[in-house]
Amino acid sequence: MLDINPILLLATFVVFLSLIAVLNSWLYNPLFSFMNKRNDDIKKDLQKVGNNDDEINELNSKAQSIITNAKLEAAALREKVIQDAKELADSKLEAKRAELASQYLEFEQSLAQSKEQLTSDIMSQVPLFKEAVKAKFSQI
Repeated sequence: MLDINPILLLATFVVFLSLIAVLNSWLYNPLFSFMNKRNDDIKKDLQKVGNNDDEINELNSKAQSIITNAKLEAAALREKVIQDAKELADSKLEAKRAELASQYLEFEQSLAQSKEQLTSDIMSQVPLFKEAVKAKFSQI
């Protein structure tokens, strides 16, 4: 039936153990050390990425604060420019109103003088008108 040869069995066992020892030292240990090194590198890279995320978030917050400050400054500057423009327009309006008021006063004075002159001219010609009216009545 089955013949078990102890020498062959022992030789197979020794070859098997030596194969495990050789594979362990030449293949498995370098492979495990490579895999451990790779895992460590991945962990370090993930930590760096995490640190970069923190830096990116910090830089983004700084950028947002700068943008917010710039918007506030721009709004303040815009309001100041608008206020200055309103003040300038108001001063020009007041100057023009004052100029127009003085021109109006001059016009009223010249109109009053013209009225006085016209009144005096008409008063000087009243006797002529009376005589002309009497002449017309006498013709009727």
